[in-house]
Amino acid sequence: MSKFQTLNIKNNLNHFKSFNGLRILQICKKFPYPLKDGESIAVKFLSKAMYELGCQITLLAMNTSKHYINVENHYNDLTHYKDIYTVEIDNQINPIDAFFNLFSKDSYHISRYVSKEFELQLIDILNKNQFDIIQLETLYLAPYISIIKAHSNAKIVMRSHNVEFEIWDRIVLNSNHLIKKYYIKYLAKKLKTFELDQLNKWDYCLGITARDLEKYKTLGMRKPSMVCPIGLDISDYMANGECFKKPLEISFIGSLDWMPNLEALDWFLNEVWEKLILKLPNIRFHIAGRNTPDKIKKLNSESIIIHGEVDSAIDFINSYPIMMVPILSGGGMRAKILEGMALGKVVITTSIGLEGIDATDFEHVLIANSPNEFVQKMEWAENNLTELLSIGQRAQVFVAKHFDNYSIANSVINQYFMLVGKENHKLEASFSL
Repeated sequence: MSKFQTLNIKNNLNHFKSFNGLRILQICKKFPYPLKDGESIAVKFLSKAMYELGCQITLLAMNTSKHYINVENHYNDLTHYKDIYTVEIDNQINPIDAFFNLFSKDSYHISRYVSKEFELQLIDILNKNQFDIIQLETLYLAPYISIIKAHSNAKIVMRSHNVEFEIWDRIVLNSNHLIKKYYIKYLAKKLKTFELDQLNKWDYCLGITARDLEKYKTLGMRKPSMVCPIGLDISDYMANGECFKKPLEISFIGSLDWMPNLEALDWFLNEVWEKLILKLPNIRFHIAGRNTPDKIKKLNSESIIIHGEVDSAIDFINSYPIMMVPILSGGGMRAKILEGMALGKVVITTSIGLEGIDATDFEHVLIANSPNEFVQKMEWAENNLTELLSIGQRAQVFVAKHFDNYSIANSVINQYFMLVGKENHKLEASFSL
C-alpha cells in the first residue's frame, strides 16, 4: 500500500440533500479496525452512532507498523464514514531512538506518533474541507493541535481515553525490576509534563470516565468537558447461556502487546493460578490475545489453553461463563469488561478494572484485589452456579441502561451543537431515539 491512501465510501449520505448537521473530522493514532481492543471499540461505536444520528464523519487515521491492516478488507465496517484517509506510520520502538530520547525533553511515547507525512495529509484535508468539529482520539494526537489551528476554524475536541501518564505511574508501582522501573518512571515523568502542557490547548474534552475528568481538572484543565464513556451497540451482543450448564471454565482476552494486559495476565498466572488450581483442580483457563508472547504460548496444557488471536472476541467470550480481568495498571475504561457484561458473562476484576463502570460486587460483577480474593470469588462461583447466571443477566441490563452508544452519542452531539453555536436540526437518520 502507498504511504497515503484515500478510500471513498459509498453510503447513504446522499439522502442528506441539504445537509444541516455537524461535519466532524475524527483523527485516530491507529486504524480503528478490526475491533480487537478497547480503543477501536470506543472509536467505532461512537462514530457509527453519530453518523446514524445525522453527523457527517470523515476519518483520518495512522496505519501504524505495529497495528498495520489492509483497509479494503474492512469496507463493510466503514460505511458510516464519508471519506477515509490513512497514512502509513512506522511507530515501532527503536532501541537507538529510545536511547537518544534519554537526552531529550520530548516524550518518547508521543514522539513515535509525530510524522511529517501525516501532518501534510492533515493540512491537505483541512484546506479542502470545512469541518465543525475535529475530534482527536487520545492525547497522542495533541502534537497536531497547532497545525489544526493554523488551517481550520473548527473546534478541537480531545477525546481522552485515559489519563495517559497515570497508566505508566501505576506500572512503575507494580514493577520489581530496578532498571525497568527507573526507565519507565523517567518516561512517565516526561509524558506527564507533555500531558499537563496540553490540557488547555483544545476547546473541549470528552473524558471516558468521570474520574479521569476530575483528575484533569485538579491538574489544571479549565476547558469545558463531559463524560463520554465507551458505548456499545447492544444489538451486536447476543448472550449464550449454554456455557453456564457446562463444567466451570474461565477466560482471559486482551491485546498482549499492551503492557497493562500482559502485566495483568503474568500476575494472575504467577500469583493466583497455583492457589486456584489447588482449590479447584478441574478448572480450565482459556487465554486469547493478539501478539501472544512465546512465554505464554509455552504454558499451553490441559488446564491452560492458549488460543492466540481469535477471529471473534464475542464468540470467544460467549464460550465461557467467567471472564477474568485482573488489571493492575490500566487507565480509562475497559471495553472488554463491558463486552463480557453485555454478553451476560460473570466478570471477575479489580477495582482498577472497574474504573468508569459503577457495577456492584455480587450484583453485576465479582470484585477481587488480591490473590486470595480471586480464589475466594472463584470458590464462591463454584458453589453458586445458579446465581452466576443471574449475575450475568443483571450485568446485561446494567450495560444496556448505562452504556448504549446511541444515548451517549446523542448527548455528545447536543454538546457539539452548543460548542459551535449552531442550531441542532433534527435530521432523519437510520436510527431515532
